[in-house]
Amino acid sequence: MPAEQPLVLQPGARILVIKLATAGDLLLTTPALRALRRRYPNARLDILTTPQAAPLLSASPLVDHLYTLSTSTPGVKALAASNTLARLRLNAYDATLLFHHLTLPAGRLKHRALLRAIGAPLTIGLDNGHGGFLARRVPDAGFGARHEAEYFLAVAEALDARLPAGEQGLRLADLGWDDLQRAERQPNHPPLIALHPGAGSYSLARRWPIENFARLALALHEAHKTRFVVVGGPEEQALREHLLEAVRNPTWMELQDHRASALQSPPTHGQGVTFRRRSSGYRALAETLSQCDLFIGNDSFPMHLATAVGLPVVAIFGPSNHRAWGPYAPDTPERVAVVRRDDLACSPCFYRGHALGQREGCPARPCLTRLAVEAVSDTAQRLLT
Repeated sequence: MPAEQPLVLQPGARILVIKLATAGDLLLTTPALRALRRRYPNARLDILTTPQAAPLLSASPLVDHLYTLSTSTPGVKALAASNTLARLRLNAYDATLLFHHLTLPAGRLKHRALLRAIGAPLTIGLDNGHGGFLARRVPDAGFGARHEAEYFLAVAEALDARLPAGEQGLRLADLGWDDLQRAERQPNHPPLIALHPGAGSYSLARRWPIENFARLALALHEAHKTRFVVVGGPEEQALREHLLEAVRNPTWMELQDHRASALQSPPTHGQGVTFRRRSSGYRALAETLSQCDLFIGNDSFPMHLATAVGLPVVAIFGPSNHRAWGPYAPDTPERVAVVRRDDLACSPCFYRGHALGQREGCPARPCLTRLAVEAVSDTAQRLLT
């Protein structure tokens, strides 16, 4: 069946992108947002996302207005009564792009209600067989059939917005942080490695055992006199302290806590949410990563941000789908590596095919508990050199 011809909007069109997700998932939309901005430089391009993720794009040159909606908003009726959706409807968008899979029945109901409340005549999104409410449907072959960033690019391509080969990776400039430059590694200086032993709060099953991180740090320090900065959010403070204790509080390891900045309230003139123009927790994390020589961590937002910074990245994957959420560096694939057990038929068990799967994995989690420290260490040393 031949592919549908892309639709072309007027130069001054109004476009809304919906991505109600975490900061890591929002970061993966930026190549698609760049494609839309390049194709429609005079369009109004707005984003509807979560309050927690929104500060990531507060300085982005790709976005005109940010709107937020909590994913905990209960029920379809509550959505219809939302002040945010009332403002969005008044904006009279020409097109709404839904950057979500239609996996669960409750999610499909909510997304359908969102699009109906916003009222754009053209709605575009991924279709896994449940997208009959969309005006233009982009085939969804399941989690991992394409990287999530590539799925979002495919939705943008339905509006004739695409990026050339070699320009599809994550960029700090898309966040408005093009002033951040990676520090040059000084000759004869020991490398500085960012470690992230956490994995956010959505699925704790993605964490490699903290004892393995400790053994890894000791091995790399012994081999290369490596220094470490352990990064993460406030909810992972106890985890970072546990790691520090496990390596006996050395001088060559420090802990850092990166907190997202709060939103200003209320929004101004219904034109989105305003933010303090100070260094948010997300930018502060990017500043830290820009001083490092390598990142090692679990499937997480810091892993994606390290990829955008341009670091070599060692990503540790277990239950979650590395083909969908691995470090996205299509322009420089040699600088990123996924370490996982590829001998287990049950892995990944989380976001597999068209199903959610096991969010917290199985009790034993052999995909991570039996992932050898040597496998991660060897990959890290290869990327360091």
